[in-house]
Amino acid sequence: MQRNTRQKSAILHAIEHARRPLSPQEILAEASQAVSQIGMATIYRNLKSLVDDGALKVVTLPGDGARYESTSVAEHHHHHFQCTNCQRVFDVHACPGDIDHMAPKGFSVERHELTLYGRCADCIKASP
Repeated sequence: MQRNTRQKSAILHAIEHARRPLSPQEILAEASQAVSQIGMATIYRNLKSLVDDGALKVVTLPGDGARYESTSVAEHHHHHFQCTNCQRVFDVHACPGDIDHMAPKGFSVERHELTLYGRCADCIKASP
């Protein structure tokens, strides 16, 4: 059992407050507001511990680094949207549903992941 530190608490708060999957760099930026001397090595060490303890889930998108989300969000089936402008990732709580018919004949789908790509609302507002 790992002890709960200010750094770990700041990391969890950053992820839960964002309500979307965060990259380690985004976590560092948010957590450093609460713990000014937190470094990237501390972020990675605590992320590994939190994943091992089951508090966080790793979100892996094709061609991108790992991001992290709370298992309270991850316990519900959902997909992701990545902004092609700012690269932020957001949860998508809709699902196309039964996709067994998309598999080749005789195959059985065990799970699926769907990632949507486009521009987020902030980037659309900021564009001329």
